[in-house]
Amino acid sequence: QVQLVESGGGLVQAGGSLRLSCAASGSSFSINVMGWYRQAPGKQRELVAYIISGGSTIYVDSVKGRFTISRDNAKNTVYLQMNSLKPEDTAVYYCSADESLGLGQSRRYWGQGTQVTVSS
Repeated sequence: QVQLVESGGGLVQAGGSLRLSCAASGSSFSINVMGWYRQAPGKQRELVAYIISGGSTIYVDSVKGRFTISRDNAKNTVYLQMNSLKPEDTAVYYCSADESLGLGQSRRYWGQGTQVTVSS
């Protein structure tokens, strides 16, 4: 089992910055991919960014150049630095962790979510 605890959400004005953190505990040694998703009211949850244990990253187009995902493997923590925030970035942000089960299979865990609100 993997437990994920997020922190860092809040209210910020457009153009501002926030940094989200997500600490993994439990069977975190087998985590291969960690990521951030978000869900705005009335919308489906969408991928924001993810990072593989080797350091490769993927971003959704809408956040490229503004958000940076990073990972501290020693602390089993993933971060999302969000700059130049826009009102459309307002959402609940969820941390995810994919635990490798072997044979190409994995199990995904979710954090509890943290609210990010960007005012115009």
